[in-house]
Parts: sequence; C-alpha cells; structure tokens
Amino acid sequence: MNHIHKLGIAVLVASCILSFKCESLPDLGGLTGGGASDADMADLGTAAFEDLKKKTPISSDPRANAYVRCVANSILAVTQDPTGVKDWEIVVFQDPSANAFALPGGKIGVHVGLFPVATNQDMLAAVIGHEIAHVTKRHGASRMQSGSLAGVGVGMMDKMISADNPLKGTIMAGIGLGAQYGVVMPFGRGQESEADLVGLDLMSKAGFDPTQSILLWKNMSAAGGSKTPQFMSTHPSNENRIKDLQANMNKALSTRAQAQSLGKRPTCSP
Repeated sequence: MNHIHKLGIAVLVASCILSFKCESLPDLGGLTGGGASDADMADLGTAAFEDLKKKTPISSDPRANAYVRCVANSILAVTQDPTGVKDWEIVVFQDPSANAFALPGGKIGVHVGLFPVATNQDMLAAVIGHEIAHVTKRHGASRMQSGSLAGVGVGMMDKMISADNPLKGTIMAGIGLGAQYGVVMPFGRGQESEADLVGLDLMSKAGFDPTQSILLWKNMSAAGGSKTPQFMSTHPSNENRIKDLQANMNKALSTRAQAQSLGKRPTCSP
C-alpha cells in the first residue's frame, strides 16, 4: 500500500468517526463486517493498556499492590471467561481519581484514589467484579461495533493509539478507558445492569460480602459535587441500581454462604 493510499484511508477513517457514517469504509480487517472477535479486542485492550502505563505513574507501594491483587485474584479464581484470557495483568496506578477498569485481553487497573471510596475489600471486590463482567460479557466489543467506531479495522485503531492520533480518545472510550482520555462514552443501561449483577455474583462466589456493594454505591453518591468519582462519570448510576442489587441480595448471600463453606474466605488487607 503506497503512501497516498494510506493517507486516503486515514482521512476516510477520520471522516467516518467524526460523522458517524461508515457505510462506505473499505475493509480494513478486524472489526469490519462480521463484528469484533475476542482476539481483536484483546489486541486493542493490550495496546491501550500499554499506552496508559506509559502516561500514568504506576504505584510502587507493595501493600497497595498486594491488596488489589488479593481482591482481583480472588474474583478471577471464580470467573469463567469465554473470551479466552488465561492470565490477567493487574496494575495499581498512582492516580488520585476514584477509578477502576478492566479491558479485553485480561487487563485490570485500579487507581489509588478509589481506596477512600471503596473503603474495604468487599467494596473493592464489587468494583472489580463489575469491571470484569464488562469484559466477560463483551460489552466493549458491542460498543465498538454499534457506535462511531463501527467499521474501523483493528489494525487502523492500533496505529491511531500508537501514533497519539486525535481520535485516540474515542477508541480508548470504546473499550472502557474514556475517563482517562477525557471522552465519556457510558455503557448502556442494560450493560450496566448486567455488569452489576454479574459482578455481584462473582464477588459472592469468591466469598466477599455482597451487601457491601450497596454501601459502595452510597459512598459513590456521597462523594458528589466536584469530587464525584470518575468511576461514576463513566458508569452512570440511577435509582434502579441499588434496587436491582437488593432484589438479588438473597441469592447473593446464599452463594456467598456456599463459597465460604468451601473455604473461600478472602482476607485482603488495605
């Protein structure tokens, strides 16, 4: 492919994303046509995570790292991941914003600023379980296919990420890193509800206290105003969220009791 042709495709991709019209986009591979494969999404998630690690300081606090890994690994041990991830990378970022995320390809990030909001292991488990659910339920792939990124190939997106393209924020938001790149692209209400309930089930299966998920959301709301957690800005809350959690709490408590009877009693210390 010569330089002029490459430039033409780049311009066409930019026009597509900015105008939300992608019907005439050429086949660039990956996300075009039949949808995003798990391998495609893993490639994007990995590229995005590597980019984030370059721009955001990573915490060297051994206690914070051990704490987050204890919680995350407890949940991952009971997670059935249909996307094929074998090993998850868990990173604590030295960032004061209250945020956490999980990306396709097995990437989990937690900001130290989340600790004052998710004040114990169970609340942190609720956050991480929720984020892992977005990945295992392929919510990122759904957004990439249905929004302004529909029809754009993985190869082109990889180039936009590595080249610090102006459209990079849109791509990052599509896979779940919008808050970090200043682009808000919330998950849909149905996806949020599903992630809440799957996350509730995961934390219960791991032996964490599911009732703390409700206290977590109350803490999120109490943080309000100028200190509203970034986690809330990209995960819009509504009055049904706590109601849905409460409606499923008896089942979650039963699941936790069964998990504890099997010896799953996590003790992760912040």
